[in-house]
Amino acid sequence: MTLTPAVAIAGVVMVALTFYVLFAGADFGGGVWDFLASGPRKKEQRNVISHALAPIWEANHVWLILVIVLLFTCFPSAFSIIVIVLHIPLTFMLLGIVLRGSAFIFRSYGSTADAAQQWWGRVFAIASIVTPVLLGMCVGAVATGIAWGTHPASYGEPTHLPFVTDFILPWYTWFGLGVGLMALALFSFLAAVYLTVETEGTPLQEDFRKRALWSAGAVFVIAFGVLALSWSQAPMVRRGLMAGSWAFPFHVVTGVSALTAIAALYTRRFHLARTAAAAQVTFILWGWAASQYPYLLPPTLTIEAAAAPMRTLVLVLWALAAGACVLFPSLYYLFRIFKMQRSA
Repeated sequence: MTLTPAVAIAGVVMVALTFYVLFAGADFGGGVWDFLASGPRKKEQRNVISHALAPIWEANHVWLILVIVLLFTCFPSAFSIIVIVLHIPLTFMLLGIVLRGSAFIFRSYGSTADAAQQWWGRVFAIASIVTPVLLGMCVGAVATGIAWGTHPASYGEPTHLPFVTDFILPWYTWFGLGVGLMALALFSFLAAVYLTVETEGTPLQEDFRKRALWSAGAVFVIAFGVLALSWSQAPMVRRGLMAGSWAFPFHVVTGVSALTAIAALYTRRFHLARTAAAAQVTFILWGWAASQYPYLLPPTLTIEAAAAPMRTLVLVLWALAAGACVLFPSLYYLFRIFKMQRSA
């Protein structure tokens, strides 16, 4: 692999997507556990989820914004295909993000009447469940392959194909649904593991430990289902995952991370479980990216072919370096301030 400016920026896109999954994904998972809160500590479970989300739920979307900006600036042809062909799930995903954030604010700072709290709680929970599934279905559509040069969006021209063929079938597949469910399971797993650390020394820690173990099992089952579906619906990804030169090391580190997370949860070493769970999700995400390299949109549009002019790429890399000097210290300060407030 040659590290060209286009490949470097594609790598930055994956880094930003990784941060989004690890932080915003866990927030979505928190919404799942808010919906599934049960038992005598149901109210306390929802309260601790709200307190865990409050400092960073909005800041997490910085990473998604960065992904979008980099795609339309540095890979405009791929961006055009994605937002046209997948405009339906992307639109509903955006609505889910907005509704989820609005519901969280109104439930936290609006009326305390039971009816209002229940209404905004339902909106928050439903948006937290649906949005990750739609995100996963978009990823599944990309992995399945949108043929560059054969789709009318490649040329910016209207299509004469049926609407369903153009804008429903690319993402509404069993493989896409499987990836969507896997995203939901992974986000729920992350949230439950993170919340075991947030509730250290309280009875709630055991509640979230059990949820983390159940969601880890769900991830395992769904992952095998998605792999089975990839044989017929995403052959390029399947070949990369099964036969690529990097495949065996990736499977080993992903498996070790998963087993470490589960073992740490069983032995109640929650800080280790949090690190291992984050590593597991990271390896899964990068395994998908590596499986379709060098294609940005399989089966024909490569990273280099989709890239903007070299001058643009170089300027963007300089801008990213400068922005990182502001972004990472700011996020560190944000986490530090709110963690100090919580411990106080």
